[in-house]
Amino acid sequence: MMPKPVSRLLWLFLPIAFMVVQVACELLLPPNTLETMHSENGTHELLEALVSGLAFCTAVSLIFKIDWSRQTLVGAAVIMAALGTFYITGEEISWGQHIASWSTPEFWESVNDQGETNLHNTSDWLDQKPRILLYVGIVVGGLLVPLLQKFAPHRLPAKFSALYPSSKLVPTALGVVIPDQIQSISEQIIYGGFFVRVSEVQEVYMYYFVLLYLLDLRNREFSQE
Repeated sequence: MMPKPVSRLLWLFLPIAFMVVQVACELLLPPNTLETMHSENGTHELLEALVSGLAFCTAVSLIFKIDWSRQTLVGAAVIMAALGTFYITGEEISWGQHIASWSTPEFWESVNDQGETNLHNTSDWLDQKPRILLYVGIVVGGLLVPLLQKFAPHRLPAKFSALYPSSKLVPTALGVVIPDQIQSISEQIIYGGFFVRVSEVQEVYMYYFVLLYLLDLRNREFSQE
């Protein structure tokens, strides 16, 4: 049986639709409304938690299907994705604080930049460094690898072929990269740039890229033969 492809709705229409809505919001909504959307428990934070949570559930479901005798690399990638998305989901909701609204312990509040019960506001190594690593991975896997597959496939090691993302993930990868470029250019023209918080826009696309990658991996490597 041929692998079932990821729906065009997921890999093409949703990434484009989200960007169209985001641009419309940036152009039409007042700054205070945009700030609220990007705040803790705002639209983007909740969407990020939802997408990363779905990615975590997908990764966990794949762990039980791994044939370690022939899928060692794929299995390692799935486990890394499961651990990463578990951390992201927990951090996005401050491990339940944003839902249950408990008070942060005094000691933790003193070491946390935003006084929350999470780790990413305590150190760059738990926030920006993993984010940069994921960003680079998306640029390489979502943009460079598809280019090489099309124009110079001989340059890609065949032994990692099972891990290479599908070219269908390119629109989502562009959703990670393009807003950053728009923001950099627009900051030279208008104060603050085009996006109120471009990092939140990027993170929605970053976590969605992981979800799509896992769905594509499931369809390619774990579908019934």
